[in-house]
Amino acid sequence: MMDRKNRIVGAVVAGMLICALAACQKEGPAEKAGKEIDKAMSSAGNQIQAAGDKVREAVN
Repeated sequence: MMDRKNRIVGAVVAGMLICALAACQKEGPAEKAGKEIDKAMSSAGNQIQAAGDKVREAVN
């Protein structure tokens, strides 16, 4: 009984992994736009951090 459950669970997990890998092969326009937004936000964050450091140095 337990062996049968293990096989079923293993088959389900394997199927889910195969589906997940198949779905992640191509990058669509939404993913590309998301990456560009992430880059822009990171750049803006770095610039804000640099500005904050300059203000901190000027105050001290």
